Amino acid sequence: MTLIGLAYNQKPEPTELASPLSEGGRQEDGELSRPDEEPPSRNFDLTIAELITRDEFAEWDSPATIAAVESALARLGKVVRLEAKEDFPEKLRQTRPDIVFNIAEGFHGVNREAHVPAICEFYGIPYSGSDPFTLTLCLDKARTKETLVFHGIPTPKFAVIDKLANLALRTADLSLPLFVKPLHEGSSKGITDANLCWDRNHLVRQTRFLLENYKQPVLVEEYLPGKEFTCAVLGNGGEATVLPIVGMNFETLPKGALPIYSFDAKFVWDRPENPLDIFQCPARITRKLEASIQRVTLDAFRVLGCRDWARIDVRLDAGGAPNVLEVNPLPGILPDPADNSCLPKAARAAGIGYEELIQICLKNAAARQGVDLGDSLSQNSAAQGEPALVATGST
Repeated sequence: MTLIGLAYNQKPEPTELASPLSEGGRQEDGELSRPDEEPPSRNFDLTIAELITRDEFAEWDSPATIAAVESALARLGKVVRLEAKEDFPEKLRQTRPDIVFNIAEGFHGVNREAHVPAICEFYGIPYSGSDPFTLTLCLDKARTKETLVFHGIPTPKFAVIDKLANLALRTADLSLPLFVKPLHEGSSKGITDANLCWDRNHLVRQTRFLLENYKQPVLVEEYLPGKEFTCAVLGNGGEATVLPIVGMNFETLPKGALPIYSFDAKFVWDRPENPLDIFQCPARITRKLEASIQRVTLDAFRVLGCRDWARIDVRLDAGGAPNVLEVNPLPGILPDPADNSCLPKAARAAGIGYEELIQICLKNAAARQGVDLGDSLSQNSAAQGEPALVATGST
């Protein structure tokens, strides 16, 4: 029987997240906030302690997600849990699984997502997902965008700010409004409505806030006014497939909130007891736009070296052309359909259940590395690289 290692980071006991402002502090109109208006979130007023409470462990997985992944993998072999803590290298060496299913986000440093795959490579143990280089590259938003630009893949113009003194010079050729975000974060960490800057004073204030509180450079990029989509990819090479595209329905956000998938939108305003209907999947778009989004998505997936699966965020510019915002080769995979988790949602729209999604990823990795998963695979209906796609809702 195949021995499958499950590498993960588990969230600490959950704490109550609170939005910085009460419901009454939001705007009453749906217009984009201007500097003289009050945005729904004012993260420049948060203390460092409040920031840590809000998003320090946002990228890690809950016990429910870990258990769901384990259950799916158990149909293909014997699963051993390998939590990515200090003793992970020794546990991996002693266990020596046939293959590792990796969902570990890591914790320390700009290479944190690469730690588990790098240790697997050190011991010669196959693993799922992208390699250490791609994981580190995609966690650096600027290096990702540099690679995209080199290959002619559209992405918003940008600058990297490591010191506030460099801000004016490095952003002089960027057009307002500008959007700022921490350079090495995921899961919308450090992103609120306050990050959209309509003037240079606001840009200075918000850049200073991010530099001081996140202790890393800040990416400043031109804000694209068009619709936003997120695209799930399964497979490898020429067989990589874009699942039904997820459209962002920002109209469902609280009044006054900007059309941004912020930390508040993801973890505070969207609650199980009052869920946001923020995702539309399949997105209701024309076939021409669908094909254009699929093309830039697959181009980004391939030039960045993504493997097995990924999620890629795309937004339209003023002319309606799709631009790549970010690439996540280690995508979120919440199992509950009530949760707004893009990859499982896209998979369900393609007729792929949660357990099958996890198994397809493992099969992609096993086939790529010549790992025999045994007879259990013959009972699974989804063939390698051939997910059962359904209509995408194009018009």
